[in-house]
Amino acid sequence: MKKLLLLYLVLIVTFMAYLYTAYFRESDDGLNAVTGLHGEREEKYVMVNFLTGIDYWKNALKGFEDAAEALGVSVEYRGSTQYDVHEEAMVLEQVIARKPAGIAVSAINSEALNAAIDKAVEAGIPVVMFDSDAPNSKALSFLGTDNYSAGAAAARLMAELAGTEGKVGIITHPNQLNHQERTKGFDETLRGEYPGLELVSIADGKGDQLESEKQALTMMRLHPDLSGIFVTEANGGVGAGNAVLKEGKLGQVRIISFDTNKGTLDMVKSGTIAATLAQGTWNMGYWSLMQLFHAHHERSAGTPDSQDSGAFPLPAYVDTGISVVTRANVDRFYAK
Repeated sequence: MKKLLLLYLVLIVTFMAYLYTAYFRESDDGLNAVTGLHGEREEKYVMVNFLTGIDYWKNALKGFEDAAEALGVSVEYRGSTQYDVHEEAMVLEQVIARKPAGIAVSAINSEALNAAIDKAVEAGIPVVMFDSDAPNSKALSFLGTDNYSAGAAAARLMAELAGTEGKVGIITHPNQLNHQERTKGFDETLRGEYPGLELVSIADGKGDQLESEKQALTMMRLHPDLSGIFVTEANGGVGAGNAVLKEGKLGQVRIISFDTNKGTLDMVKSGTIAATLAQGTWNMGYWSLMQLFHAHHERSAGTPDSQDSGAFPLPAYVDTGISVVTRANVDRFYAK
């Protein structure tokens, strides 16, 4: 009887030891998993941009938030409420003073935020640019559309829709780098590939629907035979569409716009806007936070060579891509 009890006792102790070992092995594996790519809720990253209330930023912010959820960190959304460089600079300075884990910035002006960006980097706060770059700053990288290539794609699309001969115009933001690059890509592609398509006007729509409508009306009245307008942002596309409808030139003046706010998509669906270029805005937000996280945790220390050279081992530039939106595929781009 004593031998049987002893056998039971040995079996029970062995079983308990097995459970104990299995439990702590799983716990250790879990700890190793989360320390591999996981932060803390107190770790805050901030997205800073301008015109914070417009639809355009929603997908970028969603990507930023999705990355935060995956990493277990917190995010905040800040920026200027107006198209005001001084307001964005002030907001950025306020964010820097709070010493976040990292900042993703879209620059309203390619030079005006350089001092603040450099101040943050020098204070040990990683900064990446998204959507609109500040190339002469100390920001670690830029994630956004290859805007020159997007402008070139718009020129080829214009030639396809409006023909290879005629007059076209551009409505843009002349002081913002990403819009300058779109304009340059469009202009140089027309000159090089479609010399019969003459760029007769470049106007400042100021990112405003009514101002863009006014500029489009002026353009069409100065050039009654105008066959197309390339608009480098969404509000301007809607304004140009309204102008075409007012002038009764639907079908004569093809509009190619940028981005996918509801107003733009509705005009694509109705045929007022011939096509719009959709940017990979979710990618911008998601991968901006991923890069900031790696920089903050020094997980991308890289090879000794990269450390010695001071080079940042994550990509200095990430092209987040574009898609052409037409009447045939527009339904896919509405917010779900």
